[in-house]
Amino acid sequence: MYSLVLDIETFGENYDKMDKKTKEALTYWIERESLSETEYKKNIDKVKDRLALSPYTGKIVSIALLNPETSRGAVYFQAPKIKIKPYEKKGVKFICGTEKELLENFWQTAEKYNEFVTFNGQGFDIPYLIIRSAVNKVKPSKNLMSNRYYRSQDPKAKHVDLMDQLTFYGAVYSRPNLHLVCRAFGVKSPKEEDISGQDVAKLFKLGQYKKIAEYNLRDVIATAELYKRWKEFIKFEY
Repeated sequence: MYSLVLDIETFGENYDKMDKKTKEALTYWIERESLSETEYKKNIDKVKDRLALSPYTGKIVSIALLNPETSRGAVYFQAPKIKIKPYEKKGVKFICGTEKELLENFWQTAEKYNEFVTFNGQGFDIPYLIIRSAVNKVKPSKNLMSNRYYRSQDPKAKHVDLMDQLTFYGAVYSRPNLHLVCRAFGVKSPKEEDISGQDVAKLFKLGQYKKIAEYNLRDVIATAELYKRWKEFIKFEY
């Protein structure tokens, strides 16, 4: 079975440039629930900070892919303000493009694999990829949301979400983030270099596109290591 580990990075729209109706749809609850002007402003800021979390108010700026068996892969990323030629690091290709081109490259690569590995992909990455693909008029090559429960999935497109597998679909108290799981398993965390997903918006605005792409790669490297641990010590064959 050919496996592909994947992860995405996203960037939210500019709230201040949105039309009035869109702003109302995003903030209608704030005036009702805010008890002071200070709280009102904090809630507006929260809305702005979370725009990247929805495929309806955000876009994909990087998709990192890694074959856990060969450690080869690719990172497709946006660099809208500068021209970056394709380059390679330790068997991983870095290729620039528009969001549509990123998605086209991802689905073309996905056709070669039948198992897909993520960390919280069912709750974030895969729905985001599918919605943004539809927005960009790109047809997915695999149905990665066919069924959340691993054993009953399409054998041509199994999705192993390590968030589900390592918490036994919520049986473990609290849902840990990737850093906490890496820490427990002794795997190098992608967050150890003082960059997290929350920094992507700032880096994107500053034009630090390669830094985002290389952080995205560290995410899939860590996820691949966790996948190997799960496969060796936790997974049971039926």
